[in-house]
Amino acid sequence: MDVGTMIKTLQDPMGIPFYPILFQVLMILTFSLHIMFVNFVIGASFLTLYGYIKGSTYWKDLSRSMARATTASASMAILLGVAPLLFVQVIYDVFWYASNMLSAAWVIGFILILMTAYSLTYIFYLKRDSKGNSFAIFGIIAFALFIFAGVIMHALGYQLLQPAKWLDWYVRGDTADTSGVSLHAFQLSRFLHFIVPSFAMTGILLMLYAWYFKDRNDKDKEYLQWVGKMGANMAFVFTAIQAAAGLWWLLSLPSKFRFFLDPFFLISAGLGIVLLVYLYSARKDPVRYAVPGILLAFLTILGMSYARESLRMKYLGRFDYSIFNYKLNLDYGSTFLFLSTFAVGLVIAGYLLAVAYKSGKAAGEYVSTPSMNRWGKVSIALLLIWIAIVAGLGIVISIKNYL
Repeated sequence: MDVGTMIKTLQDPMGIPFYPILFQVLMILTFSLHIMFVNFVIGASFLTLYGYIKGSTYWKDLSRSMARATTASASMAILLGVAPLLFVQVIYDVFWYASNMLSAAWVIGFILILMTAYSLTYIFYLKRDSKGNSFAIFGIIAFALFIFAGVIMHALGYQLLQPAKWLDWYVRGDTADTSGVSLHAFQLSRFLHFIVPSFAMTGILLMLYAWYFKDRNDKDKEYLQWVGKMGANMAFVFTAIQAAAGLWWLLSLPSKFRFFLDPFFLISAGLGIVLLVYLYSARKDPVRYAVPGILLAFLTILGMSYARESLRMKYLGRFDYSIFNYKLNLDYGSTFLFLSTFAVGLVIAGYLLAVAYKSGKAAGEYVSTPSMNRWGKVSIALLLIWIAIVAGLGIVISIKNYL
């Protein structure tokens, strides 16, 4: 059996419940949001540790803020990571599950690694004012674990692209390796293409930090200026390094892909150049450039995510696989329930983010406005309605199946 036939044999015979283009677009969008917060986690956790070790007043203040940013970003990264993972499982089920089975121990371990890193960041934050640098070990381990979690996800994603090697990874001589303890594929250039932007995006986060607190009378203006300028320089330098890492990855791709001519790649590369020029100018006035900067950065990430998906389709197209050839079994009910759940989640998450944003802008106690109160009530009502519908469907279907 050749690889293409194997893939088709392993596909879900039920097919997919709606047109794959919808899942693909939503997968790219949610992945872009997810990876942005992943970047914040890695970059902020590094600055938390670095600022703690530096020890000066400004660096200690920044370390404290970045520790809180790390935990908040980790929560958002996990929340936003669920959706693209589900979409991958729908349209790339064979590839994702095969890659997971080959490294099953690390798939399970990933959750534990992430939980440990998250917990150590909290410990580090709570103990940050202790004398000496003895608690730096918590920050070091947390940062290392966040990076290692990235290595695991990189390996799983890269193994997904190489079905021709699955049998060789699974069978060692005359024995099947069912341990799942190996990570079989790693490409440094590809990995750096995802990690280096963490420091560029965190630089933009620092620009936003300076912009966010600029109207607070209880904030040191010189400190905010220092944070903003450091962030702008950091964003520019690491965006330039990211461009070099991206070029290295481009040159490492199979030549027959001719990916440098791919329209999605050309668009994403163009956006990257525009972002680099913008960040060069942003060093003059980081606060004024902060909000447009994060919007441009997200647009660049979105373009690169589309290019990444185009590249994945080229890899899997070698085996005559296309998501658009997947058996279609239209199910409007389940699709509507899923999309409505997605919409409800956006409303609720948006409310929580809005409360966090507005409360931080106030120097004293935050007093909610009537519009925010209405938003909160709507969020609670939507959540209760969603629980009632999902629970009701579960009960009805269970009774129907029993009868």
